[in-house]
Amino acid sequence: MAAAATTAAATTATAATAPSPSPSTDKTGARTDEAAELIAGARDRIDALDDRIIGLIQERMAVSAVIQEARITSGGRRVNLSREMEVLGRYRQELGKPGTALAMTLLELCRGRI
Repeated sequence: MAAAATTAAATTATAATAPSPSPSTDKTGARTDEAAELIAGARDRIDALDDRIIGLIQERMAVSAVIQEARITSGGRRVNLSREMEVLGRYRQELGKPGTALAMTLLELCRGRI
C-alpha cells in the first residue's frame, strides 16, 4: 500500500512540473510551438488546395456531362472505354499505381455508374 501511495505521489509531482502542451501543439501533434505553427500554416495551404481540387473535379464532372450528352444524342454510347484507358494510363504514368485508383474514382464521379 505504501508503494502505491509513493507511486501516486511521484506521478502527481511529475504531472505538476511537466509543461502542459499548448493548444496549438495539442491540435497538430507537434512537440514545439514552432513546429505547430509550421503545421498549421501547411494545413491551411492543404485546405485551400483541397478547395481548388474539389472545384476542378466539379468542373470536370460538368464537362463530362456535356460530352456524354453529345455522344448519346448523336447515337453513340455514354462511355468511351478507349478514352477512359487513356485517362487511366496518364494518371498511372504521372502518379504511379495510386494514380490509377484516383483516375478510376474520377471516372466514376464523371460518368456515374454504368
